[in-house]
Amino acid sequence: MRLNRRSFLAGGAAAGALPLLAGQSKRPPAGRDSSLDARLAHAGARPVLDRSAFSTPVIIESIELLRKGREHFLRVRSQDGAEGISVDNGRADVLHPILNRLVIPYFIGKDARDLVEHLFAVYRDRDNYKFQGLALWCPVALVEFAILDLLGRVAGKSIGELLGGIVRRTVPFYVASGRRDTTPEQEVDYLKRLIETTGAKAVKYRIGGRMSRNADASPGRTEKLIPLSRKALGDKIAIHADSNSSYDAAHAIPVGRMLEDIGAVFYEEPCPFDDFDATKNVTEALRIPIALGEQESSHARFEMCIRERVADIMQPDLFYYGGLIRSIRVARMAAVRDMPTTAHLSGGFGFVYMLHFASCVPKIGPWQEYKQGVETYGQWFDPPLRINDGAITVPQGPGVGIADPKEILRGAEPVRG
Repeated sequence: MRLNRRSFLAGGAAAGALPLLAGQSKRPPAGRDSSLDARLAHAGARPVLDRSAFSTPVIIESIELLRKGREHFLRVRSQDGAEGISVDNGRADVLHPILNRLVIPYFIGKDARDLVEHLFAVYRDRDNYKFQGLALWCPVALVEFAILDLLGRVAGKSIGELLGGIVRRTVPFYVASGRRDTTPEQEVDYLKRLIETTGAKAVKYRIGGRMSRNADASPGRTEKLIPLSRKALGDKIAIHADSNSSYDAAHAIPVGRMLEDIGAVFYEEPCPFDDFDATKNVTEALRIPIALGEQESSHARFEMCIRERVADIMQPDLFYYGGLIRSIRVARMAAVRDMPTTAHLSGGFGFVYMLHFASCVPKIGPWQEYKQGVETYGQWFDPPLRINDGAITVPQGPGVGIADPKEILRGAEPVRG
C-alpha cells in the first residue's frame, strides 16, 4: 500500500497518533509571555562585533595550528600581512582533525569583519552541526579567538573594545579547586593554600561524586566539608560549590540547604546538566542561586533556560560554547531577566579570555572563575597581568593583548591531520 501525505495524516489522526491535522494552527503555550520572548530574541540577535572599526576588508589568507611543548596555538594571517593568535585549552590533542579538516577550511578567503555571520555559517558548513557540542565548538572558539586578536591588532583595539566597550578594568575572581580526592580536612587546607598563593577572596570546591547518581566522592565528605569550610575559612571568604551533576532533585535540595546555612554564593550544576526539569525543581526550592551552563552548546537551549528560569546564573564555557561572541549573546539574554553571567573556564590560558569577556559584559556575577595562569601567562602582556585585592587586571594591548606574539610562537611546529 502506498501512502501519500494526506492518507498518512488521516490515518495517523484516526489512530490518535497525531494531535494536529494538516492545516491546523498551533496555539502558543498557555501563560507564555510573548513580550519576554521578543526581548530575549532581540538581546540574542543584537550586533556584538563593532564592524565600523574597519574601513576595508580583512581577508583571511591562512590559519595554522601550531604546537610548542605541551601548548597548542592557532595563528591566523590576513592577505595584507596582519596576524592574530589564540591559545588552546588542552583539547587540541584530540580535536585537531575536526579543527584542521572541518573548521579551518571554511574561514580561508573570508572577510574577518563578518565573523559573527561566519560563526553560524561554519556550524552549517559540511553538516558540521552534526558535531554539535564540545567537539565542534572548541575548534570554532580557537579560530574565533585568533580572528578577534587579528581584528583587534588591525583596529588598535582590545577584544573588549571590539565586543561592546570596556566597562571594567579589573575582574574579581574565585579560585577553583578541582579536587575530590581529598578528605574535608585536606580540602580546606588546600583551599587555604590557594587563597594564600592567589590572593583570592572567594573559592569554589567540589561536592558530591561527579555525575555519581547521588553517591558522594567518599562517604560523608560533602556533609562534613560544607560546614567545615565556613568554619575554617571564616566569614570573609565567599564560598561557591560545584556538584558536577551529582544529584537528582530530591538529593540536591538538602545539600543546597546546607550551602544556604553557610551563606554560599552559588550552587553549580546540582543535577545532571541536561535535566532542566530537575534543575528547575531545585532552583524553585532553594534560596541559594543555582548556576548552570558549562556543558551547554545550544543558543536555543540557553534561551529556554533563561526564559523558564531553569537556573539563576548562566555559565557558558568560553571554549565549549564556541567563543566570546556567542557567550556575550547569552549574557545579554540573561540580563533581560536580571540574571548575571559568569564565564566557566576549562583551564590554562582560558582565564585571559574570561578577562576580556568580563571587561565588556555589564551584568556579571560578583566573581568570575580562575584556576591558575597569572604567574606564567601574565608575563606575556605589557604591562604584565597582576592580581590585586582579589581581582585580576584586564589586558590593555590590542587584540588579546599579548605583547610579542612572534616570540611566544618561536620554535612552534605545525600540527597536521
